[in-house]
Amino acid sequence: MEKPHVLLVDGMALLFRSFFATSAVGQYFRTTDGLATNGVQGFTRHVLAAKTMMKPTHMAVCWDMGAHTFRTDMFDGYKANRPAPPEDMLHQFDMAKTVSEQLGWQNFGEAGIEADDFIGSFTKQWEGEVDFTIITGDKDMLQLLKPSVKIAFMKKGFHIYDVYTDDRFKEEYGIEPNQFADVKAFMGDASDGYPGVKGIGPKTALQLIQKYGSTDGVLAAIDELKPAQKKKIEENKEMLLLSKELAVIKCDIELDIPLEKIEVQQYTEEHIRICEDQQLNLLARQLEKSL
Repeated sequence: MEKPHVLLVDGMALLFRSFFATSAVGQYFRTTDGLATNGVQGFTRHVLAAKTMMKPTHMAVCWDMGAHTFRTDMFDGYKANRPAPPEDMLHQFDMAKTVSEQLGWQNFGEAGIEADDFIGSFTKQWEGEVDFTIITGDKDMLQLLKPSVKIAFMKKGFHIYDVYTDDRFKEEYGIEPNQFADVKAFMGDASDGYPGVKGIGPKTALQLIQKYGSTDGVLAAIDELKPAQKKKIEENKEMLLLSKELAVIKCDIELDIPLEKIEVQQYTEEHIRICEDQQLNLLARQLEKSL
């Protein structure tokens, strides 16, 4: 019997990508009240296209719920270098969740926890029971790869993805996916605002994990390293260990969600009417095609 196929959507990643892709060319798709809808319509149309292509039986949309998380409690600099969202985007955060719910998609998010952690916890809750496809733009998700989990990184438009499987990752990186957080601990993440070990870049970080297996493995063998590497790591040991904690996706959120709750729903004329009432005309037209 074929396993259920769960599509896990990184909602905020799709919303940001959709907003900036269209705002860059001045397309905001405003309502008669002047409200921009470009991010919301891009996000929803992207999900609709993904559903058509990937044919999931179940789907969950996971969201970040504000800038403050348990990681910012651990490190003040976490994501502190990110610019504030443009004013035309602010109302679209809530609007996207509302429209998602109106279309019958299940939203998941909680203050203090990132979308990544919900996605990771979903893959853990039903591990072995279902197959997962994660849609995101976040390379951190590579650590979640397993034989039953693949990741579709957004590329161009609504239909082109760079798909990673467990086997592809191991072939390219020479490590297990769950060791990717150890690589991030050494190289840091400029986008997330944590430095790792200053002076150690992606290539060296990967080589260290390929040879010693983990952050702890490198520290246990520190006397074997070149003097310059040893000095950098010893001087930044505290940040190295903190960076590892920040890089690991939390997979132990208590979800307690029956699989049938996130079953993919059929669309009706009512869904089209709801979109038209909110002047989401591009979305309404795409829904018409799906009917």
